[in-house]
Amino acid sequence: MADQYIASAIIASLLGFVFLYIFNSKKRGNERRKDSMQTTTTMMRDECVKSTVTTTGECRSKNGDDAVDVIVVGAGVAGSALAHTLGKDGRQVHVIERDLTEPDRIVGELLQPGGYLKLIELGLEDCVEEIDAQRVFGYALFKDGRNTRLSYPLEKFHSDVSGRSFHNGRFIQRMREKASTLPNVRLEQGTVTSLLEENGTIKGVQYKTKDGQELRAYAPLTIVCDGCFSNLRRSLCKPKVDIPSYFVGLVLENCNLPYANHGHVILADPSPILFYPISSTEVRCLVDVPGQKVPSVSNGEMAKYLKTVVAPQIPPQLYDAFTAAVDSGNIRTMPNRSMPAAPHPTPGALLMGDAFNMRHPLTGGGMTVALSDIVVLRDLLQPLQDLHDASTLCKYLESFYTLRKPVASTINTLAGALYKVFCASPDQAREEMREACFDYLNLGGVFSCGPISLLSGLNPRPLSLVLHFFAVAIYGVGRLLLPFPTPKRVWIGARLISGASGIIFPIIRAEGVRQMFFPATVPAYYRTPPPVQ
Repeated sequence: MADQYIASAIIASLLGFVFLYIFNSKKRGNERRKDSMQTTTTMMRDECVKSTVTTTGECRSKNGDDAVDVIVVGAGVAGSALAHTLGKDGRQVHVIERDLTEPDRIVGELLQPGGYLKLIELGLEDCVEEIDAQRVFGYALFKDGRNTRLSYPLEKFHSDVSGRSFHNGRFIQRMREKASTLPNVRLEQGTVTSLLEENGTIKGVQYKTKDGQELRAYAPLTIVCDGCFSNLRRSLCKPKVDIPSYFVGLVLENCNLPYANHGHVILADPSPILFYPISSTEVRCLVDVPGQKVPSVSNGEMAKYLKTVVAPQIPPQLYDAFTAAVDSGNIRTMPNRSMPAAPHPTPGALLMGDAFNMRHPLTGGGMTVALSDIVVLRDLLQPLQDLHDASTLCKYLESFYTLRKPVASTINTLAGALYKVFCASPDQAREEMREACFDYLNLGGVFSCGPISLLSGLNPRPLSLVLHFFAVAIYGVGRLLLPFPTPKRVWIGARLISGASGIIFPIIRAEGVRQMFFPATVPAYYRTPPPVQ
């Protein structure tokens, strides 16, 4: 009862400053933007003239004008969804992807419910069908022999709405197939080597086809979404990439998770371990290894690490399947990248997806951010008939970077903060924060529903995130000071608050305080579409 009293008092004391912002400032901003957008009507598009390749290797239309409206570099989750979305709106889209065979990755396998809602909004929900995708209804959290189940708050949604987990490659292939069914979307296998720039404006791309031919493709708008390994982002954003850890991936065969249709997070030492289903017979395991180096797979160091350090910390129900997966030798590693969105607005070009913005994959929010960004961009481009005025279009699309911030920054900040809280630490204050987080979520009610709503992308509100994060910290201090505060406990409590601030404030600063919390105060928020000529 004392724990719940402390937590309830914290929530009540912090709700006051949240209320005014959510129900006044943001609402006024949205209404003003909606009114301004309604002043422009969407025009019917002219019939496209098919393109041809000239003797100089340039893709031009037969009448000398550009036939392609948009070039999309990359056909992963973001690129495929974007191509289908723009194609459905009548744009002529040319997609250039380095490899059109089915990808084989160990991340991008969990789509949160908020991301599934965006998939529905884009008309792509059937892409999770016929790939043996599994429904996900929440998370199970394990720590020191204790566990708690955290369910997604799906009561207000249609029964089909939930998370989905699957093989990443199968999902991407379904999205590519869906995009290629549109007659005005062309998928081509090729490697984009550079952006074509003229007087500071991106005019298109230079690329090498599958058979080695060097070609140039032109369009008034080039959207780069070629993933975390992008070689084009450097000229379009500040490419400061941080690698806090690596994921070691395994596939467990024919085993049952302790909680069916749930993701499992084990708060292990030194860092979290994840389990979630990716098919009806397979469970993905991702072991986080902090730092810039991982034990070698080739000489057996990794297998030894997994068996001696990791295996004793996983639930008994998964132990045998885990060790069998280690013995099979199919162990893969991947660096976990984090990169705040820091764009250089460039006429004729735009960055999206992991090429533009990355966060630690612990929370599985990457696809939700990408699909949310596509919805924002689609709504911005729909009123535009002509994309050829590059400078005007660039200025108008600056509002994209502001409009995407509340959702993207909430998911980004949560991922970075949770990862740091969930990692073990020799610092007693940090360990108290970790313990407080587990116990806070275990309280149930608003104390678990609020954070899981943020995690799932169903309620991506920045102030709600800060509210719950510091509620956890203050809850941890309250536990330390009861029933009697000693000088040592007071000192640990002070360090706990200081440590919590040191975790979340640098992430928020990197995301942009004004854009994240007060987007309605940014001039670009109110940009209206250029007038129809």
